[in-house]
Amino acid sequence: MPEAHAGTRTARRGGGSRAARGESPLAGRFALFAECLLTGVWIAVASLPLVTYPAAFAAGSRHLGRQLAHERGGLREFAADFRSALRGGWLVGLAGWAALAVVLVDVRAVRAGLPGGALVGAVGVLALIAAVVAGLRAAASWQPGDSWRSLLAGAGRRTVLDPAGSFLVVGGLAVVVCSAWFSAPLALPVLGAVAAAAVAVEERYRHR
Repeated sequence: MPEAHAGTRTARRGGGSRAARGESPLAGRFALFAECLLTGVWIAVASLPLVTYPAAFAAGSRHLGRQLAHERGGLREFAADFRSALRGGWLVGLAGWAALAVVLVDVRAVRAGLPGGALVGAVGVLALIAAVVAGLRAAASWQPGDSWRSLLAGAGRRTVLDPAGSFLVVGGLAVVVCSAWFSAPLALPVLGAVAAAAVAVEERYRHR
């Protein structure tokens, strides 16, 4: 109860500060949407070394969390979080690419018509999707100094125990795929929307 009252007072202060600036709720939402798109570009650039995408999403999620809390933060804070999350995060990225390679082998087995290949391929694809969702949820809950192993273990449990939230993250990934299919450059800013969806899902799970 004290926490709820404190959260209400914080929200009122945030709303009061926006009102003092003469900022309408619609303008605030549009600004947050624009921040998501900008964060998506930052995430895409930080992910260029291929194994750095977990750290990039972790830094992006932290940045969006600051925006939601009406705290100051920009590219400098994003870069600092990225460097911190990269310790151990690059190993997670490497493991992700290894998992993708295994799934591609399964898909080739399906195309080759090997016995049981269809079942193995389907299980592999579903497992990969679950791993991606768990990785995004882990990145969304990352804080400086956290262990990626512990984050992934907890995110894996939440992925199973909170299927509604996991499906929301899958929906965000589907939007990225559709954007890339329509026009590849559109997928870059939309990555920020995926990070925002993961942050929202984690907040929802934390307060349910």
